[in-house]
Amino acid sequence: MTREKNTQKNMEKKRETKSETKGVSYGAKDIYVLEGLEPVRKRPGMYIGSTGPDGLHHLIWEVLDNGIDECIGGFAKEIKLTLLPNNRVKCEDDGRGIPVDIHSQTKKSALETVMTTLHAGAKFGGKAYQVAGGLHGVGVSVVNALSIWLKAEICRDGIKYTQEYSKGIVKTKLKKDGKCRKTGTTVVFEPDQEIFKDIEFNLNRILSHLRQQAYLTPKIKIIVSDQREKEIKNYTFYFEGGLTAYVRHLVRGAEPRHENIFYTSGKKDEILVEAAFQCTQEYEHYEEGFVNNIHTGEGGTHLTGFRSAMTRGLNDYAKKNGLIKESEETLTGDDIREGLTAVISLKIKEPQFEGQTKAKLGNPEAKAAVESVVLDGLADYLERNPLDAKAIIENCLLSAKARKAAKAARQTVLRKGALEGLALPGKLADCSSRDPEESELYIVEGESAAGSSKQGRDRRFQAILPLKGKILNVERARLDRILSSKEIKSLIIAMGTAISEDFDIAKLRYHRIVLMADADSDGNHIKTLLLTLFYRYFQPIIEQGFLYIAQPPLYKIQSGKRIEYAYTDADKAEILSEFRKEKKKKIPAIKQKAEEIEEGKEEIKTEEKISGISIQRYKGLGEMNPDELWTTTMNPENRILLQVNIEDAKNADRIFDILMGDEVMPRKKFIQIHAKKVRNLDI
Repeated sequence: MTREKNTQKNMEKKRETKSETKGVSYGAKDIYVLEGLEPVRKRPGMYIGSTGPDGLHHLIWEVLDNGIDECIGGFAKEIKLTLLPNNRVKCEDDGRGIPVDIHSQTKKSALETVMTTLHAGAKFGGKAYQVAGGLHGVGVSVVNALSIWLKAEICRDGIKYTQEYSKGIVKTKLKKDGKCRKTGTTVVFEPDQEIFKDIEFNLNRILSHLRQQAYLTPKIKIIVSDQREKEIKNYTFYFEGGLTAYVRHLVRGAEPRHENIFYTSGKKDEILVEAAFQCTQEYEHYEEGFVNNIHTGEGGTHLTGFRSAMTRGLNDYAKKNGLIKESEETLTGDDIREGLTAVISLKIKEPQFEGQTKAKLGNPEAKAAVESVVLDGLADYLERNPLDAKAIIENCLLSAKARKAAKAARQTVLRKGALEGLALPGKLADCSSRDPEESELYIVEGESAAGSSKQGRDRRFQAILPLKGKILNVERARLDRILSSKEIKSLIIAMGTAISEDFDIAKLRYHRIVLMADADSDGNHIKTLLLTLFYRYFQPIIEQGFLYIAQPPLYKIQSGKRIEYAYTDADKAEILSEFRKEKKKKIPAIKQKAEEIEEGKEEIKTEEKISGISIQRYKGLGEMNPDELWTTTMNPENRILLQVNIEDAKNADRIFDILMGDEVMPRKKFIQIHAKKVRNLDI
C-alpha cells in the first residue's frame, strides 16, 4: 500500500514538472557558444580521455608529440623531460622552434595562435610536416587550457622568445628574452588542480612511454630528469636498432622459439610500414601498434592488416613446403599468434583516429599497405631462414592441436552447464539477488573459512564459492588442461561468462568478485594463482573494475569491553597507543574510587578496574566467528577492498611470467632484487 502511495506522488510530481517547463523559453539567447579554449575546460574528458591519471599523463604525451614530430622529420635529435617540484613539468627539444611571426588569419603571433586555438598548427597542411602525430590539432593548446600556468620559450634566429599563459588565456605579451645559440622549443606547465584533483606523475609510467618512443625513432636521445626530491634521478634512452631492438626488449626473460627476429619495412601508397616480431615459448601473444609514434592501444586497421598477412603468409609457406598437407585444416589466426610478440609502426600523412585520444586507427588504406609490405617481407624472411620458419610453423601446429583439444573440453563444460539448466556448482552458496550490479561473489579457500563466511554474509547479495586448496597454475598449462580442473570449472560456471572464445562479460553474474584468503604465505600464493587465472583468461573482468581482494584484519585487540581490529602492524601500534593513553587516564579515577571504598562510600564498578590488553593474531579466516568476519571483512560499511587494476599490461604480463612460469632463475633474480623491499611477509 505504501509503495502505491509513493508511486502516485511521484507521478503527480512529474506532471507538475511538465506543466512548469511548458512556459520556459527556448530561443537563440538560450544557445551558449564557448569560445577559444572554453570547451576544453568545460569537457576535458572529450579531449584527453579523463581527468584521472590517464588524462594527467596525456598532457605530457601531447607536449612531447611536438618534439617527437620534429625528430621524425629530421629537425631534432634530443628531447629532455624534467619533472619539477610543485607539479610542474618541463619539456625541451632542439628542433626548429615554433614560429613567432604574425599569423595572417589571427593577426597574433604563430606561437600564441598554436597555444590558444584548437585545430591550429603546421600539421594540417603545407610541407612543414610530412607525417605527424598531433593531427587532431588539440595537442599543446589543450595542455595550455588545462594548466594553471604555462610558459613557452622559443629559440629561433639567435633570439629567445617567451610568453606565459594561465587556463588557456595569455598572461604576458610575447617578448624577446635574450639571445640563444641553438634552436628549439621549451614548454613548462603546471596542471590545474580544479581539473585534476589528484596530481601525481608516475615516473615508471613516463619512463616506459619515453623508452617506447626512443625505440620507435632510432638515433634520437631522450633524457628524463626527476627533480621532485632532493635526490635527483636521471635517465637516458638512445637506441639504434629500432623495432628489432624493441622486440628484443619486450621478449627479455622469455625463451625464443627461433633465433632471428623478423623485421621488414616498405612503402605503399605513401604509407611507410615497419614491422618486427619474434615467437617465444609463452602461450600468450602481445602486439603493439603505432601510428606516427602514437600508441594505438585499441588497435585498428594496421593491426588487422598485420594479422591477415601473418595468417596468409605462414599458411602459404607451410603448404608450399609440405609442413601442412593441402587436405588438412589451415592454421587460424589464434594458432599463429600463440607466443607471438610483434610491433607494427606506420608513418602516414593523414591518420584517421577514432576518438580524441587516438587509441584506434580507422584508415582503410592502412590495412592494405601493412598487409602488402608484411606479406612480401615474411615470404623473404621464411625463405632465407628455413630453420626459423620450421620452428615457427611447428609451434603453430602445436597450438592448433591444443586449440582443438581445448574446444572439445570447453564445449563439454558449457554443455554440462546447459544440461543442468545452467545449474550452479553444489558447493556455491548463491545470493538471492539476480541483479549483477549489486551481487558479490566471495571466492574463499578452505572449509572452515567458507563455513564462517556463509553464516556471516548477507544472503541477499553475497554469494560464497569455496575452493579446495590451491588451484592449477594456469601460467604453465593450456586451456584443455585448465578445463579439466574441477575448481576452475566450478568458478567458470558460477561466474556465467564461459571462457576463451566463448567468454562474454555481459553474462557475468556478479559485478564484485572478491578474493578472500588467509593473510599468510599460503593465502598469498592462492591469491596469486587466482590473479594469474583472471589476468590470463578473464582480463575484461579486471579492466571493468569487477575484481577485488578482501583485506581481513590481522589482529583483534581488546581492552576491557572495547574491541578494535588492526589490519596492519601500523594499525596495531596506533590502537595500542590509544588504549594505553586511556588506561593512564583511568588510573587516577580508579585510585579515587579505591579511597572512597575504604571510607565505605560505594563499591568500585567492575569495568573500571585496571585490566590488561589482549591481542589475538588471526592465523586464518577460519579463526573468526561469523559475526567477526561480517563486521571486519564483509560488511560494505566497514570492510576494506582492494580493487585490482592493470596500468601496464606488458609489464604485468612479464611479472606473471617471472613469478608463475617454469624458469627458476628469473624468479630467483626477481626475489633477490626486491627482497629488501618486502614488508609483512607471513607475519
